[in-house]
Amino acid sequence: MNKKTVILVPLLIAISIAIGILIGNMMKTNSSTGFSGLAMSQPNKISTILDLVDHGYVDSVNTGEIVEETIPEILKKLDPHTSYIPARDMQEVNEEMRGNFSGIGIQFSLMEDTVRVIEVISGGPSSQVGIQPGDRIVTVNDSLIAGVGKESNDILHLLRGEKNSKVRIGVQRKGEDNELEFEITRGDIPLYSVDVTYMIDPETGFIKISRFANTTYQEFVDGMTVLKEEGAKRVIVDLRGNPGGALMGVLQMLDEVLEKGEAMLYTEGKNQPRKTYNASGKGSFGDVEMYVMIDEFSASASEIFAGALQDNDRGIVIGRRSFGKGLVQEQILLNDGSALRLTVARFYTPSGRCIQSPYEDGNEEYYNHIYERFHNMEQLVADSIHFDDSLKYTTKGGRIVYGGGGIMPDFFVPVDTTGNSEYYGKLFRRGLIYSYAYAYADQHRSELAELTAADEFDAYLEKHHVIDDFVKYAAEKGVKKDADGLKESGKIINTQLKAYIARNIIGETGFYPIIQKIDKTLLQAIEISRQDLLVQNLIEAADSTSTDIPK
Repeated sequence: MNKKTVILVPLLIAISIAIGILIGNMMKTNSSTGFSGLAMSQPNKISTILDLVDHGYVDSVNTGEIVEETIPEILKKLDPHTSYIPARDMQEVNEEMRGNFSGIGIQFSLMEDTVRVIEVISGGPSSQVGIQPGDRIVTVNDSLIAGVGKESNDILHLLRGEKNSKVRIGVQRKGEDNELEFEITRGDIPLYSVDVTYMIDPETGFIKISRFANTTYQEFVDGMTVLKEEGAKRVIVDLRGNPGGALMGVLQMLDEVLEKGEAMLYTEGKNQPRKTYNASGKGSFGDVEMYVMIDEFSASASEIFAGALQDNDRGIVIGRRSFGKGLVQEQILLNDGSALRLTVARFYTPSGRCIQSPYEDGNEEYYNHIYERFHNMEQLVADSIHFDDSLKYTTKGGRIVYGGGGIMPDFFVPVDTTGNSEYYGKLFRRGLIYSYAYAYADQHRSELAELTAADEFDAYLEKHHVIDDFVKYAAEKGVKKDADGLKESGKIINTQLKAYIARNIIGETGFYPIIQKIDKTLLQAIEISRQDLLVQNLIEAADSTSTDIPK
């Protein structure tokens, strides 16, 4: 037996074991998943190999461990989004999709190796026992967690647990000489998909959706209802950085904004017949003008939403080309509590576009294509993006759109590189803006607590010249004052300081309206929306030489 054979035999056995157990589990669960086609009429050779190894191999073998390590390697040969979820990770995955978990109800930040409470959820378990923003959690159930190199995930696992279970935490609080101890009964804590909704001006609303879960649709309806009641005639939906999630949530959202019978998307795969989803006509927001912001990290459900509005000429898409994930996964539970998330179909936008980016060169190249876009200057120049003419489609009104790798916006907005001085780069890499904002909020918490709106924070912090104090703070931390850098980046630094300080006191309703001042894509979306630039104008412009549409 040569050296190559010695290496390959164990690997082949491991792969065979993994495939055997995977198929076996799927066969046992086919009644609930619809995978009856996997039934086998002949004895399973792989199970035989597994039995031989188990009973005849020279040494003891942990076949379970081999399977756990091998299954992900097998699935890499399929596509980038087919995946295996070990049983130990299922609780966290289910919590993300369900939209809640059981914990103590705080938002914390790990700074200088110490857990610092940023926000206490109103009415949650921690607020009921008196935990306050600014508290430092130093122990959990008598175990020291401060100054011992704990990671955020480690702390999450310590603080989360079964509903109604108890956890003891030790807290250091400003003004208290002794450590305070609290016993907290864990409860259900919501995970929100909609970060914030607010009115930009008397007729323009803004809603930021960070992910798609089972609760996203209701959060969207609640947010849109509030905006409409406050007078919104148009709404900017921010899907930048949204990686997607639950398909049903985005379909329900589209059903609220599209007309009866309009297509939302269709799905199709080798073992999945074509299924088309059309709007029912029950929509509550059909009279609201829609503007959608996307970027290179908007994927999956985000692309479904943007693509459906674009193809139906229902909304205007603004930003940069989206990621390009057009594969549909079905999650199949296995007997040991783990799950297989199997790609079963592709989704297509109403015009027939499949926006899935190529993955034939392997998963690593697939995920690196975002960096290739930066290398090719795509984030800066729209003309650097080239689409294959064979992937040309038309919208309901006759506009040309393209498939083959993401949603291309109607209005391209490049990455904003203004103000990125070397001085700002040093501050950013060391996280000094964020750490100063927390320290300032903690030190001035009592007076800042009197402020209730973003514009109040903006005015207060401008009056108190926080940027001057910050420059001294940064110098103490090793980044010396740079007059030229401040001149170039001062607006960015000052705005971020105010936005993060406001977030530390009143949350996202304080952060977003302030950071809006330096958000180039949002500012462009606001400008476009204020021109009442309906999609009909884009359709007419596509057949003319008009230059009235902003670029």
